[in-house]
Amino acid sequence: MSSTSSTSMPSLPHLIGGASHEDAGTAQRINIDPATGETVSVTPLDAVDAADRAVAAAASAFESWSQTPVGDRIQHLFRYKTILEDHAEELAAILVREHGKTMGESVGSVRRGIDCIEHACAAPVLMMGRTLPQIAVSSSFCRTEDEGGVGIDSSVDRLPLGVCVGITPFNFPIMVPMWMWPMAVACGNTFVLKPSEKDPISAVRTTELAHEAGFPEGVLNLVHGGPAVVDRLIAHDDVAAVSFVGSTRAGASIYAKGAAHGKRVQCMCGAKNFSIIMPDANRGAAVDGIFGSAFGNTGQRCLAGSVVVCVGDSADWFVPALAERTRGIKIGAGDQAGTSMGPMQDLESRDRVLEYIGIGESEGATVLIDGRTAKVPSVGCFVGPTIFDHVTPDMRVGTEEIFGPVLSVMRAGSLEEAVGFVNRSEYGNMSVIFTDSGHAVRKFERTVQAGMLGVNVGVPAPMAAFPFCGWKKSFYGDLHVNGEDGARFFTKSRVTVRRWL
Repeated sequence: MSSTSSTSMPSLPHLIGGASHEDAGTAQRINIDPATGETVSVTPLDAVDAADRAVAAAASAFESWSQTPVGDRIQHLFRYKTILEDHAEELAAILVREHGKTMGESVGSVRRGIDCIEHACAAPVLMMGRTLPQIAVSSSFCRTEDEGGVGIDSSVDRLPLGVCVGITPFNFPIMVPMWMWPMAVACGNTFVLKPSEKDPISAVRTTELAHEAGFPEGVLNLVHGGPAVVDRLIAHDDVAAVSFVGSTRAGASIYAKGAAHGKRVQCMCGAKNFSIIMPDANRGAAVDGIFGSAFGNTGQRCLAGSVVVCVGDSADWFVPALAERTRGIKIGAGDQAGTSMGPMQDLESRDRVLEYIGIGESEGATVLIDGRTAKVPSVGCFVGPTIFDHVTPDMRVGTEEIFGPVLSVMRAGSLEEAVGFVNRSEYGNMSVIFTDSGHAVRKFERTVQAGMLGVNVGVPAPMAAFPFCGWKKSFYGDLHVNGEDGARFFTKSRVTVRRWL
């Protein structure tokens, strides 16, 4: 729900230089608990002065923080990890209330955020440079030092960039910021986080806990806002790098604007993820994997499996089994016992999904399970799971990102045809295959065009030690988030050539 605020609830504070700042701007967004419709927060949208102050605080802290030994910097992250574990239940409850995740999904996403903290604690290794002694001899007449030349040594070091900005989405408001700022600050940068305006309470709370871990003033800052604040941050002269996760439309714009302003930019964007079911697949594993991938987090994740391609006669057993499993979903508030799928995050998201169900029906897809008729609570942002069968590659429900609990089933006569469906997509985040054939897996891995692959795994989400590497319009940039890419993105190389006379 978005509007100019008329509620008596005060807008959320910005956290700048280790202190709380009240700056509501002129426009605010009213956020509701998607399970009950009750107001839970009010977010400032256009407080660009707060963005300037946050960047100034980060810039002021950079010189001292960047000169702090990396081993000392990560001590704050070690403490922060312990603090997060102590507050895990509190944070999970916040996610349930402001986002709508089930409690199990919330706990899991907090845990994955903590994994990123652990990975960032490896910064002393990830930042190591390289040295090559005696790479050359200085005299053009001598090939060795014995002939009168002087040896030359070369090395490359990795250094922090400066002030970095993170612009994060609503669907994982704790985990995704931790893809960014822990590695950034471990590498010696300072950071300004701009969380989603839709569910920012969890980001505020995790930032407060980071301050409890002892990070110096200005190292980590948080500023709320919408497009006006984003534009100010990515154009700011003192900002060196921008990391973004969100829609492809927004990511393409941020990448273009950031690059035009000379920033280093990485944008993890939208997806339309395909899963291939081969006739020899383990049936239970295939149904379990696709069920969790399509409907987990109410389909609101960029690794959701939103299209299934059944090869050969696999549809004969897969589609009925998945439909039966889906009919058993209990929809409700995430903190209610037995709930297996929560609401959409807001009313706009719910309405978008309902519109797409109508589009799929009008396109001629078979509505096997209709989320519009599901048994859902009378209030909130609920919509039931939907399965379309006999979807063709030219249908919008099979090509456009819906970002909700809608699964499209296509049919293919061969693995080659199925991979062709995948490769036609403008997105390339992930693709998975269910099969017991090593030959099929090898062919799949060699020909499919996606950056993250799964074999008998419904959601091939990489652990923090590996990069989250989408392809095509699922990513803009050169270096991905997490893994060694994360450390490389938040550092720059410096080469030194040495000659001792």
